[in-house]
Amino acid sequence: MHDVQNEFDKRGIEIDQVGIAGLRYPLVFNDGVLHQPAVATASVTVRLQADRRGTHMSRMVALVHEHFQDFDPRQLPQILKAGVHLLDAPGIELSLTFPITTKTTAPASREESCLVHDVTLTAALTERACKVTTSVLSEVTSVCPCSKKISDYGAHNQRSRVTLSVNGSGDDPYPLTLSDAVEIVRNSGSAPVVPLVKRPDERVLTMQGYENPVFVEDMARHISAECRNRNLLHRVQVVNLESIHSHNAVALVVAE
Repeated sequence: MHDVQNEFDKRGIEIDQVGIAGLRYPLVFNDGVLHQPAVATASVTVRLQADRRGTHMSRMVALVHEHFQDFDPRQLPQILKAGVHLLDAPGIELSLTFPITTKTTAPASREESCLVHDVTLTAALTERACKVTTSVLSEVTSVCPCSKKISDYGAHNQRSRVTLSVNGSGDDPYPLTLSDAVEIVRNSGSAPVVPLVKRPDERVLTMQGYENPVFVEDMARHISAECRNRNLLHRVQVVNLESIHSHNAVALVVAE
């Protein structure tokens, strides 16, 4: 059959990105530590040469189907190279968003429950380099140090949404596992978020938070310091969903 996409385009304009977005597709995440199935939302785009009328989007779905049945993020440079070859393109970008779960144990009752974290992996390959960014969003509890200091008793607390993004390269595309990233985030707050708590657990977590108050700035610096100790290029964003204010509190550290 005639390949319309491969027709010559005389306008001479290169397209920076063209492809598919919003593709929901099953995968099995397997980084050697976690091994979990998930449904991901994927996008695949390529840079299209000036003389090409179109790209082959069906091949992008085929790329996802072939390489994400058992997906190891350490193989992203090879997956991108396969995509460039399959699509005959000078550059390619790929994005995956999906949840992972980790088990957590309540501090007093020892009840187990699962905590969900949102993950985004983005990867790009050009003639110059391969860049991979792994982001994980998780939640902790934070207690305000100022509130504790000025109050006769008690202190306001809130959930904090923390996003840690770590940059990798073709030589080391996945320098920090998702499990380690979650652990760094969960250690940054006043107390962890635990889905299943009994009354004895609530007592322990409340007192733990009260004894360990942290500002939004403290959490961002703590996570950044942990990443710097590991020589990681990173970005940290902390959002406090404030409980007594009509605004949220935010902090951002970029060390890329």
